Amino acid sequence: MSKVLYITANPANEETSFSLSVGRAFLNTYKSLNPSDEIVELDLYNMSIPLIDADILAGWGALRSGTAFEALSEVQQQKVAALDALTNQFVEADSYIFVTPMWNLGLPPLMKAYIDTVIVAGKTFKYTAEGPVGLMKGKKGVHINARGGIYSGDLASIEFGDSYLKTIMGFIGVEMVDSIVAEGMAYAPDKAQEIKEAAISLSENAAKALALK
Repeated sequence: MSKVLYITANPANEETSFSLSVGRAFLNTYKSLNPSDEIVELDLYNMSIPLIDADILAGWGALRSGTAFEALSEVQQQKVAALDALTNQFVEADSYIFVTPMWNLGLPPLMKAYIDTVIVAGKTFKYTAEGPVGLMKGKKGVHINARGGIYSGDLASIEFGDSYLKTIMGFIGVEMVDSIVAEGMAYAPDKAQEIKEAAISLSENAAKALALK
């Protein structure tokens, strides 16, 4: 049995969101093929994602210097513990399904905040004499992304959502095995439903492929 994190960052609902509706189709297909897998859904817009702020930085610094966790301030303890819980949950999972819209050429801020909670030295990567090494090898991920414009052609160089996610997951050793993109709905609203249906078909095939890995 595998543990899968289904991580969404979109305040819209599934009926109106391209990324969420495509993501749900992916997840339903995956579940049908792996009914015994543990699926944990993380709706980042309905969670409290700790930001790396002065309290967390001070807490981390104190812990690295040998200070006991109990000696941190109450606020530092709460924030560090909340961030650690997300890191540990991520480490314990086997696969990751990230579902996002493209906002301002990149990811929604809460997805970036979440990523900051799981890119942690000593837990998901380590520093060596040869440089940083990912500690998450053998784990796999998929990104489902909706974009109003078209960024898979001439504008690919300014697409910083999917490209960033692939890069940062690769940094810690997670293999991003697929990206399912629904794009161009704003350019061609009359074809929006067609674009969505094509992305759903791709997502179902991608779910089958991940289920067999």
